[in-house]
Amino acid sequence: MSDALHLEFEVSGNNFVSAGGASDEVKKTLKMLGIAPQFIRKVAIAMYEGEINMVIHAGGGRAIVDIYREKIVIVLKDEGPGIPNIELALTEGYSTATDNIRDLGFGAGMGLPNMKKYTDEFNLESEVGKGTTVTMVVNFF
Repeated sequence: MSDALHLEFEVSGNNFVSAGGASDEVKKTLKMLGIAPQFIRKVAIAMYEGEINMVIHAGGGRAIVDIYREKIVIVLKDEGPGIPNIELALTEGYSTATDNIRDLGFGAGMGLPNMKKYTDEFNLESEVGKGTTVTMVVNFF
């Protein structure tokens, strides 16, 4: 892989049936490319958490993935309500999920903390009323 393998996915808002589909496709691709399982696990966790956040909070969004020989770069973009307090949102256990979402088993407040924990680089930019962009990098070596 001298150049990046570029993948893009639409993430549907409020669609829990297809939620995780993009992270599953990326996981399959990494396996086919022979990436070590410990790195695939990190990517799968971080990307799935991001997808679920877009489904629950943002009405969907877009996942842009570039796979290089030495790393993967994942950009998750949405045009949702934005995050008013990023520091608070990154706190383990903090959640703005509704009771309905919690009844489905989501909304434990671990999405953003897990995204940060399982990546080597994590950047979150958000503007209230405009949306959120999360960039994550997992190094393969």
